[in-house]
Amino acid sequence: MKIVLFVIFVVLILSSCTKDKKTKEGYVAKIDGITLSKEYLTEQMNTLPEAAKQFFQGPGGMERFVDELVKKELLYLEAKKRGLDRDKEFQKRLEEFKKITLINALLDKEIEASPQVTEEEIKDYYEKNKEDFIINKQIRVSQILVKTEEDLNKVKEKLDKGEDFAKIASEMSADKTSRKAGGDIGFIKRGELSQDIERVIFSLKKGEISSPLKVNDGYRIIKITDMKGSIIEFEKVKGLINQRLIAEKQKESFDKLIEKIKKNYKIEINKDEISKIASASNR
Repeated sequence: MKIVLFVIFVVLILSSCTKDKKTKEGYVAKIDGITLSKEYLTEQMNTLPEAAKQFFQGPGGMERFVDELVKKELLYLEAKKRGLDRDKEFQKRLEEFKKITLINALLDKEIEASPQVTEEEIKDYYEKNKEDFIINKQIRVSQILVKTEEDLNKVKEKLDKGEDFAKIASEMSADKTSRKAGGDIGFIKRGELSQDIERVIFSLKKGEISSPLKVNDGYRIIKITDMKGSIIEFEKVKGLINQRLIAEKQKESFDKLIEKIKKNYKIEINKDEISKIASASNR
């Protein structure tokens, strides 16, 4: 119980920002010149997680809670008495806290002004990205395997020019079996390849080509040529899509805000100094 109360006490310290606790309402405690009002008591109780509130229910619960608030104020008064509020390190941390708090206040206002996600947008996203909602997913893979960086560069050059993947695989792949089939190795499911390779290829969409993957026998470039599995129903992923689109709109609003306010301030980036610091840290 003592450990739990200590944790709650820490939560109270971290969650409390107000210092003026004098109101017209009745008070619950007084410590020197500080008055703890009923209003303040309610505010502080509301900052606690629901699980923590349970420790202050029942007989004597409210008295225990007031006792925790009094302890917090005593520590605050003692810290000021010792002059810790004038400490340079404290002032530095205080300014950083103020900076973060103001930034959060600004972003909250921008987020509130962000466009709302509509039902039509959610459905449109679902229709255009059904591959993201496939279960029991299997993908058909084609590959080009090369042994050297020189051959890898030749393959990349051909792909950049838009040459056919299967044709390049037939001509240049070092894997004799898949080369005969234009690089095709058939359908695969999770667990059949290494985790590093699966992490990359299962993130690709049909028709997409991976970046070169370093493997023991050289370099592999993968193309997803087909995909199968069961698509999750719209209603089951509607909430997930909504959250994803909200995040995208918030990021878009954030990016626009940064670009807008950049015009109001002079910014200088000392690339030479940054390069020196980076070089020193890599030694």
